Amino acid sequence: MSMTDPIADLLTRIRNAYKAHKVAVDVPASGVKREIVRILQERKYLKDHTELPDNKQGILRIYLLYSAGDIPVLKGIQRVSRPGLRRYFDAEQVRQSTFNQRGMMIVSTSSGVMSNFDAAKKGVGGEVLLRCW
Repeated sequence: MSMTDPIADLLTRIRNAYKAHKVAVDVPASGVKREIVRILQERKYLKDHTELPDNKQGILRIYLLYSAGDIPVLKGIQRVSRPGLRRYFDAEQVRQSTFNQRGMMIVSTSSGVMSNFDAAKKGVGGEVLLRCW
């Protein structure tokens, strides 16, 4: 069975793992997922990630980060652009998003996948993949 939105599947697995107080979650790997997880780890929303080989595309093992008292660091994560309704921000909207929202957004730009803060520094816009806080 094919998956129509693998990024939404990634976000759902992370959300469910946090709700179940898991230490790690395994996700089928892809290039965009690797970049999303890398950015979330750089911004201290995830603890770590490793890639496990298998006979197909590989598996990303994502280690979740909890604060004192076993409270998840990632309070919420939400898909913005989806296959049925794509959401694009121009450079000005990306720049404004750094001031108007809590948390961060991950944007797929012509320069690669990056956070809205990095996209605002470079002055580029693109498809807003997700928002997290």
